[in-house]
Amino acid sequence: MENQSVHSRERVPLIQKAAFGAGHLVNNLLPGALSVFSFFLLTAFGMDPFLAGILGGLPRIYDAILDPIIGHISDNTKSKWGRRRPYIFVGAILSGLLFAVLWQLDPKATQMYNFWYFLIFSLIFLTGNAIFATPLIGLGYEMTSDYNERTRLMGFSQTVGQIAWMIVPWFWVIIADPDMFPSQAEGVHYLAIIVGVICLILGILPALFCREIDLTNLENKEPVSASNLSQSFVELFRSIKQIIKNKPFLKLCAATFLVFNGFQMVASFSYFIIVFYLFNGDYGMAGTWPAWFSTISAVFTAFLIIPIVTMISNRFGKKNAFIISTILSIIGYGLKWWGFSPDNLWLMFIPLPLISFGLGGLFTLMMSMTADVCDLDELENGMPRKEGTFGAIYWWMVKLGQGIALVLAGWVLEVIGFDAGNPIQTQETITNLRLFDIFIPIITAAIAIWVMWDYNLSEDKAKAIKDELVARRGEL
Repeated sequence: MENQSVHSRERVPLIQKAAFGAGHLVNNLLPGALSVFSFFLLTAFGMDPFLAGILGGLPRIYDAILDPIIGHISDNTKSKWGRRRPYIFVGAILSGLLFAVLWQLDPKATQMYNFWYFLIFSLIFLTGNAIFATPLIGLGYEMTSDYNERTRLMGFSQTVGQIAWMIVPWFWVIIADPDMFPSQAEGVHYLAIIVGVICLILGILPALFCREIDLTNLENKEPVSASNLSQSFVELFRSIKQIIKNKPFLKLCAATFLVFNGFQMVASFSYFIIVFYLFNGDYGMAGTWPAWFSTISAVFTAFLIIPIVTMISNRFGKKNAFIISTILSIIGYGLKWWGFSPDNLWLMFIPLPLISFGLGGLFTLMMSMTADVCDLDELENGMPRKEGTFGAIYWWMVKLGQGIALVLAGWVLEVIGFDAGNPIQTQETITNLRLFDIFIPIITAAIAIWVMWDYNLSEDKAKAIKDELVARRGEL
């Protein structure tokens, strides 16, 4: 495929790519830390597992409702600072501060006190995080209208974002290390403050350095206000209705749901296989091997896979890059059968580069393709552009699928008779665990390839849409 040269105004400068990447690092670090810290609700603060499950589920429902509302408000905002950047700036500060406050539970307090403390501050934290994250995603879709520069921008941001996944696995080790903290509760307290401060500082960078779309030739609707609130909700549902009729976008959502949640279903299985198959249930002997497994995977994804996927996309197109990277991940999952060997522990790292093509290619390409879809939506439905709403619905689908995947993962473990409290698992259980760990993501990835096979928003079509929009707006 012939590459089109990038006009200077469509090329995103390195400082903007780095600032946008810093925002994505925050977007990965906060949920990653939240997932790890949630385990210590049980061990450090004595939370009943049922109540801990409620604390994990209820805020997610609230988050799913809130994201499209924030996206719609962002799409229809008018200010001298832009549509996105004021929310990103305020949201970054709220997210960092509230994350630190959220985890200052008292291990000596009653269980119900900690339950209500965590629930209330979870809802407040998720509000601040939605104000930050949803406009940030929308900002990325509009920083350039060039087909390939979008992929380079998303690839760069995903590379920076992967740094979070190099760090997060070590939170388990740090918090539980008695030489570092006298108790797990104190480890959670201090580490939450450190994470919050880092996220606050990095989170404001996109608001300070990134460029928004030029609205000079874009007709925007009335900004959301108290006086037109009911009409704004009507417009929100109208926008959602238009979005769910967008066939290319639905394909992107379906493929993401399959690939990401096929991975999510078995994400914990590798940890269990390392502990119970390679080390016969001895957590002490397993030591930091699981953390290294996750960290090395993130390193491969950031510095090897994403640049390769970006190069393939520029050469062969985004859809073909997705199909190629997903096929390579399928091969990697198959190699896990030989990679996990008690006779040679280092073999577990052999399949990782190929497996990393799955998620490394997925979000780099899907976020770039969603930006193309936003152009198609403007062509078909006019103003205002809906980058914020598109981003909110896409990530709502990801979050919904993640919740379903976690439920199904628990069901699979129960069906095969796995008991994490028992250091000895039967041979049949271990074999079934390894088979599910391989075949679930292979099957979901194969279906995703089938879904994307006739995706037709190619580079030529995207360029034609862009040219028509430019002419319609009266731009040069």
